[in-house]
Amino acid sequence: MPFVDTRELKVQERLPGWRGRYFHTTTMTFAHYEFVQGATIHEHYHPEEEVYEVTEGELEVTVEGVTEVARAGMVAIVPSNARHSVKALTDGKAIIVDCPARRDFA
Repeated sequence: MPFVDTRELKVQERLPGWRGRYFHTTTMTFAHYEFVQGATIHEHYHPEEEVYEVTEGELEVTVEGVTEVARAGMVAIVPSNARHSVKALTDGKAIIVDCPARRDFA
């Protein structure tokens, strides 16, 4: 699978206000999200390292108690097992990558 047209992937709403398209490589999971203002991801942690790349809009990302606003062009890096949460400050889009792959995602 050297090429993926993400527009052809099934859209799933894993959490309210987070509509995503998912695919896996051998070692990573990619989620292309559209989010709505006010949507949240509860505080949680997991063994995978996770990277949030905001492509449109603004997300408030909290990692281990430190909160920053990630805007288009910014990246938030969540280390393995770090407690983190997210709140959408606006409507927007983000690409979230997990490594190693999260096979529990679609």
